[in-house]
Amino acid sequence: MYYPYFYDPTYILVLIGMILSVAASAHVNSVFSKYSRVRSRLGATGADVASRMLLINGINDVTVRHINGNLTDNYNPMNHTVNLSDTVYGSTSVASLGVACHECGHALQHANGYLPLSIRAAILPVANFGSRLGIPICILGLFLGNAGYTIMNIGIWLFMFAVLFQIVTLPVEFNASHRAVRWLEESSTLDPEELKAVKKVLMAAALTYVAAAAASVLQLLRLLILFGGRRDDR
Repeated sequence: MYYPYFYDPTYILVLIGMILSVAASAHVNSVFSKYSRVRSRLGATGADVASRMLLINGINDVTVRHINGNLTDNYNPMNHTVNLSDTVYGSTSVASLGVACHECGHALQHANGYLPLSIRAAILPVANFGSRLGIPICILGLFLGNAGYTIMNIGIWLFMFAVLFQIVTLPVEFNASHRAVRWLEESSTLDPEELKAVKKVLMAAALTYVAAAAASVLQLLRLLILFGGRRDDR
């Protein structure tokens, strides 16, 4: 049976994805807020620990920089910078140290040629295009009758690259967190109790990527259901 795109039962899939994303975002904000109030015994800032992690691992071409925002931290492989937000760069909390080292984990991945990171970078241009235009192209196809079958097919394939990007992001993020925790432990930067807190913060952050991937898969499933129904009506 065919349903108009703007009103059909498959919207439940989109709703589930939205709920997952909102819940994951609320959880990471709650966990980070809790442990951002716990000062590390070392007393070093996120920027200090990030610089030290890079130096000890022999990475000399990456700069640690401050950027505005809350949890906008990222590693930019284009200009070789670890960018730490207001809540991380100058903070001495265990949460901030964990996030800072997580971003350095991405720098280590880049330096070591970590395969999932390379794959993610390779598909990024198409994934961005598919994320922005995949669904609009599918909508266009829905209103073009039988001639829209090919257009729908193109839209779905484009959106698949956006979904693939989200899926490949999962091992990249989990691996970066693993590198961060391992270094914090091996370098004795944090004690066991502080490491437990860092693991909770990084796991909460990782769940946001899991939720984003799940939401993308559910959206793709919705498009496939609509596409299948249209194909059956031909």
